Amino acid sequence: MKKALEEAYQAFDKGEVPVGAIITHKNQIIARSHNLTELLVDVTAHAEMQAITAAANFIGGKYLRDCTMYVTLEPCQMCAGALYWSQLSRLVFAAEDEVRGYRAMNTQLHPKTKVKSGILQEEASKLLKTFFIQKRNLN
Repeated sequence: MKKALEEAYQAFDKGEVPVGAIITHKNQIIARSHNLTELLVDVTAHAEMQAITAAANFIGGKYLRDCTMYVTLEPCQMCAGALYWSQLSRLVFAAEDEVRGYRAMNTQLHPKTKVKSGILQEEASKLLKTFFIQKRNLN
């Protein structure tokens, strides 16, 4: 999760919503990403979506079985849908998104995906709050 937080800080420095993600396979990082929606002018360029694409390219296939995604914010329903179709084995996220998170939206992950939450939650939440406070003060 610390590596995912490093990615989130990169997003923060670029003016992106500070969400970072990494995907591991056999304890090796095979993908790393952060939000790029502003830079790419693409609402689908979430950290998770970028990581899924990079991991699939690394593996050479569309399924992320035996892979773990670490992400600093609970995935939205779009990202959860992509994780469902990728058949990700394990999802670990830091901060909950009680409004736009996949659980609040009643979106399902793949039935075999194991989920763990709350890892480095305080640091991830603080970074997000700082970002939005700064954003509001600029407007």
